[in-house]
Amino acid sequence: MSVDTASRADRAEELRNALVDVIITDHKAKGFTMPNEVERAMRTVPREVFTPGVPLEKAYENTAVITARRGDEAISSVSAPYLIAEMLGQAVDALGGLQDCAVLEIGSGGYNASLLRELVGSAGSVTTVDIDPEVTDRAAACLDRAGYSDVTVVCADAEHPVELGRRYDLIIVTAGAWDIPPAWREQLTGDGVIVVPLRTFGMTRSWALRRSGDRLGSVSHRQCGFVSMQGDGAHRMRYVDVADGVHLRFDEDPRTDPDVLARTVADLLTQPRQVAWAGVRLPPRTVLADLDLWLATRLTREAGEFMALTAQETAVESGIVAPSWRFGAPAALTEGAFSYRSALRWTGRKFDLGASAHGHDAAAAAERMVEHMRAWLDAGNPAPGLDVLPARTPDGDLPDGTVLDKRHSRIVLTFPTVTSR
Repeated sequence: MSVDTASRADRAEELRNALVDVIITDHKAKGFTMPNEVERAMRTVPREVFTPGVPLEKAYENTAVITARRGDEAISSVSAPYLIAEMLGQAVDALGGLQDCAVLEIGSGGYNASLLRELVGSAGSVTTVDIDPEVTDRAAACLDRAGYSDVTVVCADAEHPVELGRRYDLIIVTAGAWDIPPAWREQLTGDGVIVVPLRTFGMTRSWALRRSGDRLGSVSHRQCGFVSMQGDGAHRMRYVDVADGVHLRFDEDPRTDPDVLARTVADLLTQPRQVAWAGVRLPPRTVLADLDLWLATRLTREAGEFMALTAQETAVESGIVAPSWRFGAPAALTEGAFSYRSALRWTGRKFDLGASAHGHDAAAAAERMVEHMRAWLDAGNPAPGLDVLPARTPDGDLPDGTVLDKRHSRIVLTFPTVTSR
């Protein structure tokens, strides 16, 4: 080994350990604990091998590295290390460890597959699949260079069975999914686990789901974001313009044509905005990750349509709208108003929650949304649960909660205090 090569290897190890230390600190701040075996794997696998052409320091930044694009759209990436660690932690916690497990990874970059290979041990197995031959060719080459040539790499559309008759203890999905196809559930062992970034109401969570017959029930969840699924499982969100730099985003099918809804909202936005406040003083560390999903489940049970409001920075600066997050604030259209969760109101180092609304019933609509926010706070900021059942499941066999009907599944979102559908 040359001096330069040895020096680079030493520097990579130094950066790798520093990155893991950062992730452990991040875990603690979120209330998580990184399993020891995940820590060991992340301190072992050379991430730089899976990001060829990227400077060493960038390979060990705590962010995703885009490895393939289609125009301006990212279609493949090496996921952010902190997120990989969180999802692997979900899997380890759900299964009590991955030693000797058979694992299927859907969405291949190579790095996560190598971490899984470390976790399953010599008696376990890892199969990684991707629909793009360029991605699988690169993954196979990187795995071989990193010393993980015993990982099976498959080029296929994972919407369908990957290896006929094969069952896996764990399926881990590293692409954003809108639905759970039957093949995923059927390829799990009887009590197997799937960890999947699943979109509900346009919001993505990494859910750890345990199989029990035809049902998948949540064990844990984490916030996340991923490159969207391709192939037969692809589902694109629809955007429609309602004002200059302001859009509505639909991920689930609305009852009314989106273009009709857009014209209605565009008209309502020309009317004065009414704002209601929850009247609370919350500290900066208050986590609002689950509030928008709570609002989605509550608002969909009311008469009207649920959607997300997105806005360009210029539209926010000009005062057309003031969303809580310009990349997707929860919004609802009722007969008399269009309402959405608005930006936080800070007083010193504490903040209040609010809602904005437009229309002849704007004041009441804003107050209704704020009442839902107060209810979430009063309930102790509850986290959601999720069940996935086949599309054919009758209403009477569903658990209580808010039902989303997808292509293959009936997905039920629940909160501890929500018991009616």
